[in-house]
Amino acid sequence: MSDKDPQNLRTSEPSAWVVFTPSGKRGRFPLGTPLLQAARTLGVDVDSVCGGRALCGRCQVLVMEGDFPKHGVSSQAANLSALSAAEQSFSRRRPLLTGHRLSCSARIQGDLVVDVPASSQVHRQVVRKAVEAHPITLDPVVHLHYVEVREPDMHDPSGDLQRVLEALHREWEFGPLRCDLTVLQTLQAALRKGHWKVTVAVHAGSQLIGVWPGFHDSVYGLAVDVGSTTIAAHLCNLETGEVVASSGSMNPQIRFGEDLMSRVSYSMMHPGGAQQMTEAVRAALNKLAAEVARDAKVSVSDILELTMVGNPIMHHLLLGIDPVELGGAPFALATDSPLDLRASELGLTLHPGARVYTLPCIAGHVGADAAAMILAERPDLSEKLTLLVDVGTNAEIVLGNRQRLLACSSPTGPAFEGAQISCGQRAAPGAIERVRIDPATLEAKFKVIGSDLWSDEPGFNEAVARSGVTGICGSGIIEVIAEMYLAGIISQDGVVNGALAARSDRIVQTGRTYAYTVYRAATPLQITQNDVRAIQLAKAALHAGVRLLMDHMGVNQVDRIRLAGAFGNHIDVKYATILGMIPDCELSQVSSAGNAAGTGARIALLDKASRKTVEELVQRVEKIETAIEPKFQAHFVAAMGIPHTTEPYLHLRQLVQLPAAKAAAPRARARPRRSGA
Repeated sequence: MSDKDPQNLRTSEPSAWVVFTPSGKRGRFPLGTPLLQAARTLGVDVDSVCGGRALCGRCQVLVMEGDFPKHGVSSQAANLSALSAAEQSFSRRRPLLTGHRLSCSARIQGDLVVDVPASSQVHRQVVRKAVEAHPITLDPVVHLHYVEVREPDMHDPSGDLQRVLEALHREWEFGPLRCDLTVLQTLQAALRKGHWKVTVAVHAGSQLIGVWPGFHDSVYGLAVDVGSTTIAAHLCNLETGEVVASSGSMNPQIRFGEDLMSRVSYSMMHPGGAQQMTEAVRAALNKLAAEVARDAKVSVSDILELTMVGNPIMHHLLLGIDPVELGGAPFALATDSPLDLRASELGLTLHPGARVYTLPCIAGHVGADAAAMILAERPDLSEKLTLLVDVGTNAEIVLGNRQRLLACSSPTGPAFEGAQISCGQRAAPGAIERVRIDPATLEAKFKVIGSDLWSDEPGFNEAVARSGVTGICGSGIIEVIAEMYLAGIISQDGVVNGALAARSDRIVQTGRTYAYTVYRAATPLQITQNDVRAIQLAKAALHAGVRLLMDHMGVNQVDRIRLAGAFGNHIDVKYATILGMIPDCELSQVSSAGNAAGTGARIALLDKASRKTVEELVQRVEKIETAIEPKFQAHFVAAMGIPHTTEPYLHLRQLVQLPAAKAAAPRARARPRRSGA
């Protein structure tokens, strides 16, 4: 840290530590400092249209209460000043949410952990889990049926439900059907309003779950991928299979911990912590459902079916199961089976009869999202040996073909998504996402999210004037470090070459090491030696997990590679290979699978037969636990080199001129702890 960092200010004034989430930025500030001022000093993204006059209410934040050993902070709401007159005045016009404060008025009185919700951020996160085109057989588990029912008769004592069932048997050849109580409670009114003509929803050919008066031709389902960082939802018309709306949000559990093990620790150390995280993710799902329904101009009560995927800890927390057993060996799941539940059991406010299907998990660290990825990609249908990698905070890896399927997870940590990187951020307008470095001059050019122009092109400054250049997101971090390697700025073992400072002012000394300046500004964006190491550790863990599966498969190369997930969808495969995230393969056979987990969830939503398929596929998967594999450490150390210490990467060398390999092996720190996805 520089001497200008607030953490290093030497002052005799009483002061306190303040940590902002989800950014993780922190600093020490004199007591009485407004939270908004502290946030701006640290570069935390907090909105304020009124300039801190407590008029707009956009700077609302939430104080987290409890002990946070990760940050060395004990945070209490009482560590903020009392509700100010300005806040009270604002709250009379527009009530503040429970626990929320206006950061422009609230003043620091003690140590704090402060969450900045997405709604209070200027650069709201761009969740880039887009639905991918994929052929799907349309045969959902929920179907609508319109029937004309006999009116009641004094000479026929049968009830209204019995006559509806009779009509369904007569007109649609249904056998015995059960009926939800919620249907029975509204059935008589619907029959009379529809003049004895109604539309009913039948689930799995056996259960009446909805009824509407007259003819009703729209019923919807929601496919949801609950990731540890982002949640993606796709609203589908179950009658046509069309995706009518998609949306995403940051997973609000981030404020309890950026990685999964931090969330497990939060549950262990805070009574009721698991319930807090469960309530947070369920609230986010309700909000997403309302959002996609609004975008599609339909009622949220028209959503009758949901399919959900997620890693094991997200799966357990969504279901209201404390994930504590997943925090240590033997990483026991409460269940690895698929579940059919009522949406109301999960606190989801949709149609009263809505059902939820959760895809099966594979193992303690390989979840339903990996199962969905297998369903979407179907490596079991090909003779080619296919590697599937869902790149996230915890990489889920599948290797297989028609003969055999293997799976594992590897603790890559959050570096690929911008965390642990000095100038890193998640994908948002203003984030650098593409980088090129001239090997002769060492000058950099880049693109940012929100503009198609390179930074050296005319009009770039005007194009990014609104967002600014705010940081570097995951894909940009991969590219800049790979480009630094190609330009000779870093060696194969990841050391920044300080001697180049004589050639270019972009190489600057930072203490005992050097950094590369990507963007010159009042606050420059730099890749430091520690940033390079963080990426090396992450990519080495990923590569080591892949090599373990290859060892168990008895192969030295794969035929094709598919990169999945929100982050994997936007990686340039050439740079991923240069960095050594994945093994050497013909680049024409390396491609993005998009949000394969979300695609698998959509397949399960629209084709009920696929549920049996994925359940059978999961039973075939051989699970490899990296935590107990003796070869993992050796593979991890070898993979620290760029692209690798010992592997020649012959396919890559046919297309890219790599610097000469160094003979010395890189020095790696101990194997990374499991951090989750």
